[in-house]
Amino acid sequence: MSHHDTEDHLEDIPLEALPLDAWHRARGARMVPFAGYEMPIQYEGIVAEHNWTRENAGLFDVSHMGQLYISGECVEAALEAVLPIDLSTLKHGNPRYSLLLDENGGVLDDLMVTRWSEGFYLVVNGATKWDDIGHLREHLPDEITISHMDETALLALQGPKAFTVLERLVTGDTPLALLTFMKGAAFKLGGVDAWISRSGYTGEDGFEISLPYEAVAAVADLICAQPEVKPIGLGARDSLRLEAGLPLYGHDMTPETSPIEAGLIFGINKRRRTEGGFPGADRIIREINEGTARKWVGLTIDGRLPAREGAEVFVGSDQVGIVTSGGFSPTLGSPIAMAYVAREHAAVGTALEVEVRGKRLAATVTPTPFVPHRYYRGN
Repeated sequence: MSHHDTEDHLEDIPLEALPLDAWHRARGARMVPFAGYEMPIQYEGIVAEHNWTRENAGLFDVSHMGQLYISGECVEAALEAVLPIDLSTLKHGNPRYSLLLDENGGVLDDLMVTRWSEGFYLVVNGATKWDDIGHLREHLPDEITISHMDETALLALQGPKAFTVLERLVTGDTPLALLTFMKGAAFKLGGVDAWISRSGYTGEDGFEISLPYEAVAAVADLICAQPEVKPIGLGARDSLRLEAGLPLYGHDMTPETSPIEAGLIFGINKRRRTEGGFPGADRIIREINEGTARKWVGLTIDGRLPAREGAEVFVGSDQVGIVTSGGFSPTLGSPIAMAYVAREHAAVGTALEVEVRGKRLAATVTPTPFVPHRYYRGN
C-alpha cells in the first residue's frame, strides 16, 4: 500500500504521526508507512471493513492529505493559469475535481478545489503535498497567499448510512439534506466548527469533514459511538476505490501520464478545452482532438489470483499494456484491475491476458466503475 516515493526513502524520512495516531492504536489498528505518515491499514480485516462500508458507514482518517487555502488579489485568474479549471462556473462551497499539470501536460497531482468566501480551498494528495506547495509558490504571483492548513484534520464518513449518522450529529444554517454530491457547507459537529462536503473516494454516498486537529479525537469518538459506524483502514479504502474505478495518484497517473489517456478529461473544464492557457494545454488539446496511443481501462480477471501494479498485459506474444492498480474485489468475489493498454486493444469486451507470477491469466476489458456509484445527487 505504501506510495513508491515513501518506500524508496523510508530510512531517511522520519514518519509523521496522524493527529489520531493514539486513537487508531487504541482501536487495534495495524499501522504502515504511507505518504510519509504512519497510517492504519486495517483494524479487524480489510474485507470485513470493505463490506461494512458498502452496507453501513465507515470512518476514514485522511488527515495525511494536504489542505491549502489560496487567497489574494486576482486569485481566480492566478489559479486558472496553473489549473485547467473554469472557476467562473464554480459556486461557493462546491468542490470540483481538477489537476495540477506540468509544462508537458503530465499529471503532478489530482485535487479538489472549493470556492470559499475570499479564496479557494484545495485538498491535495498526502504524498505530493510538499511538491504541490512548492509548485504553486513558484507558479502563482507573489501577491497570492498559500496557507497550508497544517492544524486541520480531515475525516471521511462513507457508506449508505453516512447521511443518517451525520444528520443526527450536525447543526448549521444549511440542512444536511440539501448537500447533494459535490456540494459543501459549514456546520457544527459535536459543537466543533467543521467544513463538510458530500464527496469521497469509495463510490458510496458520503462526506468529507475538515476540522481542527485538537477536536478530531472527540469528533471521531462521537461518530464511532453511532451503531452504524466503524473505523476503516487504508486497505479497504484501496479496495473500495478500485471497485469504484477511481484512480490513485502515483499509481494510475503520474507525470508520465496525460490526463486524456487516463480518462480524466472531466478534470479539464469545457471552456479551457478550447481556450487553453494552462500548463501543457497544447498537448492536451491535441490529444482531445486526435486521441492517445494508449487508454486507461478496467479489467476483470479469470480465477482468484489478483494482478497487482506492474503486471504486464498481453495479446498473444505482444505486450500491449501494464496494470496500474489491481486487487481482489470483495463485492464481486473476483480479481479486478486497471491498466493502460494500446488504443486498438482498449474496447470494452476485448480479450487480453495478464501475466501474474509467470502465469498468463485471461482478462477482459470491462467498463468502470466495476461496482455502480451510489452518490446522492438529490431524489
